[in-house]
Amino acid sequence: MFKELDPILHSQLRLAVMSLLISVKQAEFTFIKEKTNSTAGNLSVQVQKLKEAGYIDVTKEFKDNYPNTTCKITHTGIKAFEEYVKSLRQYLDVKK
Repeated sequence: MFKELDPILHSQLRLAVMSLLISVKQAEFTFIKEKTNSTAGNLSVQVQKLKEAGYIDVTKEFKDNYPNTTCKITHTGIKAFEEYVKSLRQYLDVKK
């Protein structure tokens, strides 16, 4: 009856990152760090997990001689997020 929740998205920080990227499509690492109130180290680990899952693309470049990392949600990430939300709704819409 219940679909299994995606373990990649079932982490609070990874879900927060994906929720942000769903609305803005792409964002700089510093923006995501600020919005999620995360440490750089923890966010970096979680971003890497999302990247390995194919849910986001990560671009690293220099901007005014400073490293700049941009995260962009992929088509796979959008579909995974939509499925996750759909699965959550099944849990919430159960008739008693």
